[in-house]
Amino acid sequence: MSRHSRLQRQVLSLYRELLRAGRGKPGAEARVRAEFRQHACLPRSDVLRIEYLYRRGRRQLQLLRSGHAMAMGAFVRRQGPIQEPIGTETPKTPPKDGDGLKSPLDGMGSPETPPDGR
Repeated sequence: MSRHSRLQRQVLSLYRELLRAGRGKPGAEARVRAEFRQHACLPRSDVLRIEYLYRRGRRQLQLLRSGHAMAMGAFVRRQGPIQEPIGTETPKTPPKDGDGLKSPLDGMGSPETPPDGR
């Protein structure tokens, strides 16, 4: 096997540093591993993206080391349809012409045009 490039050594070093910094913080080690696994399939030729992710990882490492971080998590997008909470049903039929306001300005109480047109 050939020797690792400088960028590869930097990424591996960042991985080890993130794992060390994440020890004792709930969810940090699992998140680091998941993030690196997710981007492991990047082609070697995509240097710009790899460098971007490396810089992003460095910033996350600084945050983990700062002492303000107590845990590490991520926002997860649901795969299924979004369910609305019970009791917050939206009306199924639109209001009739006589119901509700026709324009957002109708309820503002703006003065009407005088009959002489001025």
